[in-house]
Amino acid sequence: MNVLNIIWNQLKVSFRDYHTFILMMAFPIVLMLILGSALSKDFDQKIKVDNVHVLYKTTASSEISSYFQAFIKEAKNTGIDFKKAADGMNGQKQVVENHYTAFVEVNNKGLKLYGSSQNSIEESILQGMLTTFADKYNLTAAVASIDPAKVSTVLASPSKHDFIAEKSLQSTKEPSSMDYFAIVMTTMIALYSAMYGMGLFRDERVNHTSIRLLAAPIRKGEIFLGKIIGCVLVNMICIVVIIIFSHYVYKADWGSHIGWILLILISEVFLAVSFGLGVSYMAKTHEASRTIISLVIQLVSFFGGAYFKIEGATGALKFLTDLSPLTWSNQGITKIIYANDLSAATLPITLNLGIALLFLTIAIISFQRREGL
Repeated sequence: MNVLNIIWNQLKVSFRDYHTFILMMAFPIVLMLILGSALSKDFDQKIKVDNVHVLYKTTASSEISSYFQAFIKEAKNTGIDFKKAADGMNGQKQVVENHYTAFVEVNNKGLKLYGSSQNSIEESILQGMLTTFADKYNLTAAVASIDPAKVSTVLASPSKHDFIAEKSLQSTKEPSSMDYFAIVMTTMIALYSAMYGMGLFRDERVNHTSIRLLAAPIRKGEIFLGKIIGCVLVNMICIVVIIIFSHYVYKADWGSHIGWILLILISEVFLAVSFGLGVSYMAKTHEASRTIISLVIQLVSFFGGAYFKIEGATGALKFLTDLSPLTWSNQGITKIIYANDLSAATLPITLNLGIALLFLTIAIISFQRREGL
């Protein structure tokens, strides 16, 4: 019962400081909007191919040439522009000098395509289109030699502009910029719980309520437990508000397993509170504690990808990113949302709780040895 009273008192005291409470929610919400809007292009996974310029030369018969001209007319609707090479023009040289994407030579024996490695995607698309054209022409010629009446049916068959059919063994669902920053801003603000943990017992001493608290018929263990749980609850309320706001206002995707995501965030908040409390006992002064915690939060946020997405890190950078609690928390949440991998919650929760217990042990030992709070 004493623990519940302390938890309730901690909630009331924290909510009275509404300036800090609002700041804890407003800070990540504003950053989500700024970074999510400013860096949206960095999260665009689509490749747009248009304005492909192709040089061609034809020495084929009038029949083949007429079919090829019909193909050119249709290709223009897909953003591929064909231009006939002038007499004496070296088409291959034009491609090498990157004046054209490719050079196509048409004769009675078939088609020849000359491309460049500088435009490999466009060349692959063009090659597929020309292969389709050649196959359809061969089919038409074969049908004409057997039953000319069926040629019109073959020519009338619809053509598709979906030149590349992509299938992935992994989910093609990827977070947008707003989805990404909704996650990382939420995990980042969870780390700021360390500031609350740092002042958990200092505030009692500053407000001169520690003497009354110790004089009450309450064990020190109950005081310690009640204030830790109350601090975690206060910060989790902030995080839940941020999640709800980002989902309904910014349309951020939090998936269908919000319970597992909240477990990861609770473990991270517990880590942050324990870290802040442990540092407050290890550092000699309040100013030193604040400096250490602020520096650690900023470094962990930076290397954890809170301000920009870090991909393909190697060497020392990878080592530093792997040390950040934001890295393993963000990865776990992302896998749960976009791959429905619930087992991804195990690693971040285990690491967060393990490190939290280390700092909590330091705080408990210091708390027991210290006179007062």
